[in-house]
Amino acid sequence: MQQATTGGSLTQILVCLGLTLVIALATWLTLRREKHDGSEKDVYLAGNKLSWLFVAGAITLTNLSTDQLVGMNGNQMLLLAWWEISGFVGLLILAYVFVPIYYRARVTTVTELLEQRYGGGGIRTLVSALFLFGMVLIYLPAGLYSGALFLKTSGIDLPLIALAAFLGVVAAAYTMAGGLRAVAVMETYSGVGVLAIAVLIVILALNAVDWDIARGVPAERLTMIGAADSPIPFHTLFTGMIFIQIYYWSTNQPITQKAMAAPNVREAQKGVLAAAVVRILIIPAIVVIPGVVAYQLFGDINDEAYGRLVGTVLPPWLSGVFAAAIAAAVIAHTAAVMNAAVGLYAVDFHEKFVGKVESHWRLSGIVTVLLTITSVALVPVFAGAQSIINLLQQLNGLSSMPILSAFIVGLLFTGVESRAAIVGVVWGFALYALFSFVAEPAGAIGLHYIDFMVVTLLTSVIAALAFNRFALGGRARFAPREVFAQLAKRPEDEVFE
Repeated sequence: MQQATTGGSLTQILVCLGLTLVIALATWLTLRREKHDGSEKDVYLAGNKLSWLFVAGAITLTNLSTDQLVGMNGNQMLLLAWWEISGFVGLLILAYVFVPIYYRARVTTVTELLEQRYGGGGIRTLVSALFLFGMVLIYLPAGLYSGALFLKTSGIDLPLIALAAFLGVVAAAYTMAGGLRAVAVMETYSGVGVLAIAVLIVILALNAVDWDIARGVPAERLTMIGAADSPIPFHTLFTGMIFIQIYYWSTNQPITQKAMAAPNVREAQKGVLAAAVVRILIIPAIVVIPGVVAYQLFGDINDEAYGRLVGTVLPPWLSGVFAAAIAAAVIAHTAAVMNAAVGLYAVDFHEKFVGKVESHWRLSGIVTVLLTITSVALVPVFAGAQSIINLLQQLNGLSSMPILSAFIVGLLFTGVESRAAIVGVVWGFALYALFSFVAEPAGAIGLHYIDFMVVTLLTSVIAALAFNRFALGGRARFAPREVFAQLAKRPEDEVFE
C-alpha cells in the first residue's frame, strides 16, 4: 500500500479545503439574490425554481456519492455496472410516469400522494417513518463512513471519525443555510468536477496497466453475466432489479424531491432525462473499471480499492483536487438526504403530532443538528462491513419493496383503505426481515436477496388486497386508467408558475 507522506497528506488537506471553499463561494454567488419565505415549498422544494440543469445535477450527485465510487469499485468486478445501467431505465420511468403524477398531485413529499390515494393518513405516517428509519440509521452514516474511508485511504491521514464529522458538519451547514436550493446548486457545481476527474482516473488507471484490464484478473471479475453466487446473478436483472430501480428513482424522497422542485413538468422531465444520459454514458465505467484495475495492482482489498488506486495514479496535488471533489460529493449527498429527512419530519410528523410549523428554516436547523450528531455517532457501525454497497442494497429491501407495494396498490387500484395498505407494508417489512436475519443466514432459503425482493413485493400487494377484502369488506378494483384520469383533472403543466 502506498503510504502518504506528511507533506503529501498536508497538500491534499489544503487543496481539499481550498476547493471546498471555492464551491461554497460559487454556490453563494449563485443564490445571494434569492428571496425566501420560509414555507415548506421554499425550504424543501427550492420554491419550485430549479432549472433542468440543476435538477439533473442534483439527481446525479444525490446518487453518485462514495456509496457508489467506493462501494461498487470495492467489489472489484465489472458486474456491478448493472446497478447503474438499469438505473437508466428507472430514470425514464420517473420522467414519463411519476413526474406527471407528482406535479398533478401538487405534493411536497411522496408520502402525501399516498394519503391522497388512500384517503387516510395512517399509510402516509408509516411510509414516512420507514423512509426516516433508512435515512437516519443507514444512508446518512453509511455515506459519511464511505466518504471518510475514501479520504483516508487516498492519503489524508486523519482519524476516520474526524473526517466523517467534517463532512457531516459542512453538509449540515448547506442544509441549514440554503435548503434545497443551496444543496442542488452545490451538487451541480460539484458534479462537474467529480465526473471530470472520475473519468480521468479511469484513463490513468487503464494506462497504469497498459490498457490490459484482463491481465491476471479472474474471469468472474470481468464477466457481465453473473453466476448464481455472484452479487448480481444474471436472471435477477429480469426479476427484482427493475422493481428496485422503480423504487429508488421514482418513489424515494431524496431523488424525487429534486424532480419536484422544477417550475413545471416539462422542465422537470428535461432534468431527469439529462441525468439519465449522464448515467448511461459515464457512470458505469467510473464505478467498476478502477476497482478491477486495483485488483491487478493490489489484489482483493474490498472497499479500500478506489481510494488506494487514486492515491497511486494521481500526484498529491491532483489527488487533493479529487479528494475535494469527493468531499463535495459526500457533502452534497449527505445534505440532500438531510434536507429530505427534515422535510419528511416537518410535513408528515411535526405538523401532525406536535403543532404548526411557524418557521421551516428554524425547524430545519434544529433537526439537521440532531441528524448530524446521530449520523457521525453511527459511522463506526459500518466500519466492519466487507462490502458497503452490497450491505446497503440488502438492507434497502427492508423498506423498498414494502413501500413500493403501497404505491402500486394506490396507483393501480381503487376502493382500497389506508388500513389495508398498512397491513401490506408491515407484512413486507416483517417478511424481508425474517429472510435477511433468520432464514438466509441459516441457509433455509436458497433465493438471492434480489429475487426475494420480488416475493416481498408481490406478497405485500396480495396481503393489502386480501385484508381489504376479507377483513374490511372492501372491494378493490383494478382501475389504473381511472386513477390517472382523476389525477389528470389538475393541470399537467404550469402547475407552479
